[in-house]
Parts: sequence; structure tokens; C-alpha cells
Amino acid sequence: MGLKVVSSAIISFSLFLLLASTAKAQSKGVFDVTKYGADKDITQALTNAWKDACASTNPSKVLIPSGTYSLRKLTLAGPCKAAIELQVYGILKAPVDPNQFSGGHWVNFIYIDKFTLSGSGTFDGQGKVAWSKSTCQKDKDCDSLPMNIRFDFITNALVRDITTRDSKNFHVNVLGCKNLTFQHFTVSAPGESVNTDGIHVGRSTGIYIIDSKIGTGDDCISVGEGTEELHITRVTCGPGHGISIGSLGKYPNEKPVSGIFVKSCTISDTTNGVRIKSWPALYGGVASNMHFEDIIMNNVQNPVIIDQVYCPWNQCSLKAPSKVKISDVSFKNIRGTSATPVVVKIACSSSIPCEKVELADIKLAYRGSGGPAKSQCSNVKPIISGIMSAPGC
Repeated sequence: MGLKVVSSAIISFSLFLLLASTAKAQSKGVFDVTKYGADKDITQALTNAWKDACASTNPSKVLIPSGTYSLRKLTLAGPCKAAIELQVYGILKAPVDPNQFSGGHWVNFIYIDKFTLSGSGTFDGQGKVAWSKSTCQKDKDCDSLPMNIRFDFITNALVRDITTRDSKNFHVNVLGCKNLTFQHFTVSAPGESVNTDGIHVGRSTGIYIIDSKIGTGDDCISVGEGTEELHITRVTCGPGHGISIGSLGKYPNEKPVSGIFVKSCTISDTTNGVRIKSWPALYGGVASNMHFEDIIMNNVQNPVIIDQVYCPWNQCSLKAPSKVKISDVSFKNIRGTSATPVVVKIACSSSIPCEKVELADIKLAYRGSGGPAKSQCSNVKPIISGIMSAPGC
């Protein structure tokens, strides 16, 4: 009888230690996907770990350790009960076959406040097969292809030290977000990849992209309607299509774009440098308070451009001018080398000319045939100061 009592006491004490150990681990707030049965495919393990972490009333971390994992289409949603962080140290690989997706995204973060995505990990979209079959360049209908990462309605968030590679579509799409920072963020895809914008921002406020490196097959950063207070600082761009505001005026009821600050960036071997673009003939809009300063261009085509007759693949009518109003724009201390003889091209709407466009200290050299460097301006009276290496405006 005594032995039974002792045995029961030992079992009870062991159970107590186990429960105490579990409670202690959970109190640290770390939810490791390998503890949730993660193997080669971590989709379900990550889903379960996120669910538990999101329900925690204390700040929590979901951990994906080093290793290579498969990950199917996934949405990680809030709201969560406290601040939450996803630490990714492994390489996450998307399904190669685009038909395994229903479009939209591969990984979607949505409705989360106080969110951090960190680590040295990689989101590998494995997009080469999708690019080879893509018709985006012909008809721009890319909705069926998934973006690597979507951030929808995220607030007070930080994305740091993460890499996105070879997305089938845009690498990152930011929609309806507020106070979101990308720091030491890397986008990697070959220059011939199709429609693989690095970071696209739309209808968001207080977005910061700093100390980051973006090389891809489309715009390094593209800015859509409704974007306010976007700060792009110390970003390296190339290959790609440069840093672009727009295209604007393609859809009805677009919200204004305002407060765009691009500073201390380096752009290399791209088809455009810093660009504002709007469609002709279609719909109205407003874009103002946009400033580009201290930009280095290395062998860049069209280094400085406002294009209000943007019409790729002849998808629009050029018979009517753009209805988008552009004002309060500055290009200051833009220097380096151009791959085209026209280094500054300001082509504004004939019905709504650009206002308050400033060109200051533009030092761009062109050494190819058809030189020397020159500038072209239409439907605008720019304010020019300092050095202007390319006459014409």
C-alpha cells in the first residue's frame, strides 16, 4: 500500500514538473514549428503554431528554424491578443506549379497589429516556370499568378532581414497598411523575370523602406493610388524598371498620392530611374508632394522621367491627354551616368500641365551615340537651379 502511495506521489510530481516546464516554455512566448510536427512541409505546423501564438495574451514569437521547407498557400491572420513576431531562419519554398494556387498570394499576413517579420530567412517563390508561361507582357493579365507575400491591413509593423526570391508575380504587395517599415529587406529575381515588382504600395500611410536591396524584372518599388507618407531611403535598385510612382489614372475614383520621399538611393542598369507615370485619356487623379533627392544613377535608361502618356502594349488611346494632376515635384542632386541621351524627360498632360516641378543639380553624363546628354520638357515650366548638365528644358 505504501509503495502505491509513493508511486502515485512520484507520478504526480513528474506530471507537475512536466506541466511546469510546459508553462515555463509558453511563458517565454516562443512557438517553434518543429514542436508542432513540422517536417518537409510546414504548412499545417505553421498554421497551428500561429494560432496558439496569436491567442497568447503576452508578446509571442513563432519560430521557423534553419532548414529548407515546403510551404503551400497560407494566410496568417489577426487580430492577435498581443504583439506577435514571426522569426524565419529557414528557406521556405513555394509550389513550383502555378496551377496549385487560386491566385492572389502565396503567403498573406492580414489584420495584424504590432507585427514583426524577422530573421535571415528566404521566401522562395520558385517562379521560373511561371515566367516562361506568362502572358503578362502581352495582356498584363497576371491575376492568376500568386505574389510571394501580401501585407493587408497591417499596422505598427516591422519587416527586417528577410529575403524574397523569384516570385511568380509581385514579390510584395502592401495594401491598407499603416506604420510599416521594411529594413535590410532583399528582393532577388533576374532582370528577365516577368511582372515581378519588388514592393508595391497602395492605399497605405507611413511606409518606410530603408537600407534595402532590390533587384528584379519590373519596378523595384511601385507606388499605387492612395499612398501617403512613403519614405524610401538608402535603397539599392537594379536590375529592374527603377522606382515608379504609378501608373495612375487607369481606374475611376483613385485616391490621391501625396508625400513620397525618395532619398540617398543608388539605381543601376535599369530601364528607368525615378519615374512618375499616368495613363492618357482615362480617369482623373491627383499626385503631389513628391521628392527625389541624392540619387546615384549607374548606366540607367531614362534616369529622370515624368510620363503622362504612359501606354504600354498600346492598351490605350493617345487621342486624349491624361486627366491626372501632378504638382509639387522636385528632383535634386541626381548624378551619375545615363544609358540614353535623353536624361531628363518631363512629358506632362496638355490639358492639366504639371505645376511646381523643380530640377536642381542634375549631373548626368551620356557618352554613347546620339549624345551629348539632353533634356526634354512639354506642358511644364520647370524651376531650374544649380548645375543642369543636360540642356533642353
